[in-house]
Amino acid sequence: MRGKRILIYSHDSFGLGHLRRCRTIAHALVGRRRDLSVLILSGSPIIGSFDFRTRVDFVRVPGMIKLRNGDYTPLNLNMAPEETLAMRASIIRHTAEIFDPDLFLVDKEPLGLRGEVAETLGILRQRGTRLILGLRDVMDEPEMLAPEWERKNVAPALSRLYDQIWIYGLPQICDPLDGLGLSETVQRKAVYTGYLPRSVPDAPLSPEAERAADEPFVLVTAGGGGDGDELIDWVLRAYEQAGPMPWRAVLVFGPFMPSERQAEFRQRAAALPQVSTLVFDAHLEALMERAAGVVAMGGYNTFCEILSLDKPAVIVPRTRPRLEQRIRAERAQELGLVRMLDPDFLADTRAMAAAIRNLAVQNRPSEVVVPGLMDGVESITRLTDLALERPAAEPLRLVQP
Repeated sequence: MRGKRILIYSHDSFGLGHLRRCRTIAHALVGRRRDLSVLILSGSPIIGSFDFRTRVDFVRVPGMIKLRNGDYTPLNLNMAPEETLAMRASIIRHTAEIFDPDLFLVDKEPLGLRGEVAETLGILRQRGTRLILGLRDVMDEPEMLAPEWERKNVAPALSRLYDQIWIYGLPQICDPLDGLGLSETVQRKAVYTGYLPRSVPDAPLSPEAERAADEPFVLVTAGGGGDGDELIDWVLRAYEQAGPMPWRAVLVFGPFMPSERQAEFRQRAAALPQVSTLVFDAHLEALMERAAGVVAMGGYNTFCEILSLDKPAVIVPRTRPRLEQRIRAERAQELGLVRMLDPDFLADTRAMAAAIRNLAVQNRPSEVVVPGLMDGVESITRLTDLALERPAAEPLRLVQP
């Protein structure tokens, strides 16, 4: 009756990317295996806003937020960062010891936020748990990531602890391990899965979103919203200054956009008959499905949704604190999957207006053939079956799916 168990760690300091990626993987796995239960460890303050399938649950650890200087501080608690990190590490360790997973999937941070997963990795390794590191397609420029991983002493963990490294993308778009000086042993552990396809949930849109989607529209999404105000402002200026547009715009701020910026944008949008606003919708895929096109930042999840729902899209990538979104957008534009607007030209209102108008004649992603592009779920399912069914003492045979 015990069945198989997978524990997923998602550090989630600020934003939605890690949580939504882990939730997608968890739902895909329990949908394929009736004997499987998945538990997600997350620091996201809004994890409870999402629905989860049967046999998927979560444990929320106290939230941390990254400051502009790179330091972390508690999101809500009046505690020292060291105390909060110690509490998080203890919750992670005790959860892992009691849940006793067959596979532990760590998202992005090989040792967790400030090393908070290192002890748990060692304990589970001794128990024979399969340890998998999951990486998005693009991490950062190698010149930035290499010293960061060296400082965090990542290479020994990749060599000694992890069985495999699942990269949720394709090498022809980006190789996140390139230029990091990793050993051949570590590089042989990497498996490219393809991107994670998204589907439209059965749950209906909120009444507010339903009203906003009543007419043909362009969806403008700032992701989590913590750093999306420049994108929203740019689109608003286009509608304020460029005259009538071919579609209405539905602006989704994101739950982490500062309330004062939301209020400012709502006030400006109220004066524009072609613009509606939403703060957040947990079922953004359903809203995107109805859109004529998309204007968005270049995060991993939004990129996967654009590809899955086959929407012509304009990407305005974030360039701070990492160049991840810009690298992804540039490679995708080279392949013809999306169009990128350079955020260095935010003052050019006409460029945004022209990009929105050109969505009508822009190619859809499906018009570009990239073999294996959206094979992520199928690949991860096969890799999971392999990891769960092979004896713990037997090395995983690394066959690129």
